[in-house]
Amino acid sequence: MIDRRRLLVSTAALATTPAVPVFAQGPALATPAANEGAKMTKVFAKLVTDQLDRSPELATSVGFDLGARKHQRSELDDRSLAARATGKALTHEQIAEMRSINAAVLSPADRISYETVNFITEDAEAAVDAFDYGGGGAGSPYVLSQLTGAYQGVPDFLDSQHPLKTKADADAYLARLQAFGSALDQDSECTRHDVALGASPPDFVLDKTLVQLKALIKSDPNESNLVASLVHRAKAAGLTDDYAAPAGKIYRETVVPALERQIALVTEMRAKAPHDAGVWRLPKGEEYYRLSLKQATTTNLTPAEVHKLGLERVAALSSEIDAAMKKQGLTKGTVGERYRALYSDPKFRYPNTDEGKEKLLADLNAKVEVISKKLPSYFGALPKSPLVIKRVPKATEAGAPGGYYNGASLDGSRPGMYYINLRDTAEVPSWTLPTLTYHEGIPGHHLQISLAQESDLPLIRRVIGFNAYQEGWALYAEQLADEMGMYADDPFGRIGYLHDALFRAVRLVVDTGLHNKRWSREQAVKYYVDHLGDQDASAITEVERYCVWPGQACSYMVGKLTWLRLRAKARAALGPRFDIRKFHDAGLLNGAMPLKVLEDVIDGYVAGARGA
Repeated sequence: MIDRRRLLVSTAALATTPAVPVFAQGPALATPAANEGAKMTKVFAKLVTDQLDRSPELATSVGFDLGARKHQRSELDDRSLAARATGKALTHEQIAEMRSINAAVLSPADRISYETVNFITEDAEAAVDAFDYGGGGAGSPYVLSQLTGAYQGVPDFLDSQHPLKTKADADAYLARLQAFGSALDQDSECTRHDVALGASPPDFVLDKTLVQLKALIKSDPNESNLVASLVHRAKAAGLTDDYAAPAGKIYRETVVPALERQIALVTEMRAKAPHDAGVWRLPKGEEYYRLSLKQATTTNLTPAEVHKLGLERVAALSSEIDAAMKKQGLTKGTVGERYRALYSDPKFRYPNTDEGKEKLLADLNAKVEVISKKLPSYFGALPKSPLVIKRVPKATEAGAPGGYYNGASLDGSRPGMYYINLRDTAEVPSWTLPTLTYHEGIPGHHLQISLAQESDLPLIRRVIGFNAYQEGWALYAEQLADEMGMYADDPFGRIGYLHDALFRAVRLVVDTGLHNKRWSREQAVKYYVDHLGDQDASAITEVERYCVWPGQACSYMVGKLTWLRLRAKARAALGPRFDIRKFHDAGLLNGAMPLKVLEDVIDGYVAGARGA
């Protein structure tokens, strides 16, 4: 998924080509709204073009590394300290350009786009000069962690997003493989800078980072997916050249030495690393978390308010789950203890073999097929892009979350992909899987993101994301799947759905506990396990995720509660004229946006429906 924070403050960002209009242009009208709308169009186009110039990887990911930009298919992003400084200067230019727009005279549709993009501008302004670590901005303080860094992202990018259909594509892959060594060294350069400022990841994060870095080094280059991906995909494309030899040479002579240098750096950092988990210990740490929380939730909720909301939701959901469990004869112990018993029950576990994991993927595809047939009763617009379900690559599964989604390319050449972590099937018993699939796939991320990408919105609006909107939608989609009858004959699947709702409520408590109340990693893991009953490995992975992505985990429940509140508000206002399909279309076809803007959009839908 494209993180909208990257729009103004990082080296990766949005992409387009000069031939793709940002707005469809109608006849020129000499009105203030039309004139200012045209000005906004130019500003948005420049934002996109500026950022495309800085991000070959994102150009590839959205399918626009073509024509005059074909050279970018052979390049990786510049991750150097110099690029970081250039990005800050560019951010200041973009802030000034946005401020030059007179939003007061814009048309209602243009005003939605302006308010959406301007929220990012205001975010950037608050953070661009305040924090000189993590690349600027808030929400991701460490260049290197189990979830961040070129070592973690580039191999997956080359395997899943770099196209490989022609000899030129294969040669471009080799060029990018060569550039991977420089990218690793640039990350190391920035990490040294940040550590000198006092922004070192905690020791347990570095432990997981070292495990994953070392896993990338193979004595035989052909065993590395960096080489094998090129060889296998080139063969599948009918290319006859020998790519194993040149790829293996680059891997041995460039990639492995850079990985070894980074391992040495992280090992050195580990010897001096703190154990404190929260960002409160970083330079301006309390301010960093406050901005991270605002960025993630697109609200002004304070850490204390979010913590209180989490405690309230944990109590309410635990009560509902207790009742549902008792109906299935599960009466002994706390809710968390009963969930732990379900995790341990072998009847809900797929074999931890390649065959068992293939069966798991097939069962998920069957669930997607069933719910897809129900969509027309709940949505007017449906996505054209197909959904592919894949397992998380083995090289990065140790530190990766349980599931995540990568959107389709804008040109339709790559489908939307839902990744599920199958490092150990004991972590994903069958009663947990339907809800994860509805969240990441349909009617969750795949439906929402695909509809935005396929809309007539300005390109900048079609590809940026807001965690509270998107993750809130995906969590709302979990409840919608229940309302659509997907658990009518699956009581344990519904208990799994309630577990995931509780999981997101627990996140509110744990994230704010770590970063505001100064909880230890161990205290956070205990709270998590006590209330959810999850396997220790899963709990540790999640808590360590919150440590390196502060605030992000809070966006889910805050966003879901907003979607539910707005639906109830629209239903109460419209009575029998309320149509769930039109409500969903209003909220989705306008693209991702801050929650305040979403409320304005839904209010506009209600006003229009009343007047119809």
